[in-house]
Amino acid sequence: MRRELLGGVIATGILVLVAACFSERGMTTGPSADACAVDLDPGQFGSTIVAIRNFAFLPTTVHVKAGGKVTWVNCETPGTPSHTTTADGGAWQSALLDPGVTYTTTLSTPGTYAYHCEPHPSMQATVVVDP
Repeated sequence: MRRELLGGVIATGILVLVAACFSERGMTTGPSADACAVDLDPGQFGSTIVAIRNFAFLPTTVHVKAGGKVTWVNCETPGTPSHTTTADGGAWQSALLDPGVTYTTTLSTPGTYAYHCEPHPSMQATVVVDP
């Protein structure tokens, strides 16, 4: 019962996050557009959130505790080319993420992980996994 409830809360949070990607509020520019989930506490749903917007990963550096999850949300507008999140050292590799699609991975080994988008190699960012 608890697991089902937690799963429902996480699913609801991701749906709210994806909806925020395409809301008027999610279309702002400048530093406040660094995540689709401007109203969500990243820890609330058990995942650190990275938005993909304007051919960039936002924020460009995130910290997560070992064993924590990172979720990327493609917040690009429909019709924008798909992106990936690909660790430079092979720690993770997403499929192509169309606008509105998410990818989540759990990172257990402390360290600094540079990553990029396969189709758009100029898109680069970092995940720091803290002990």
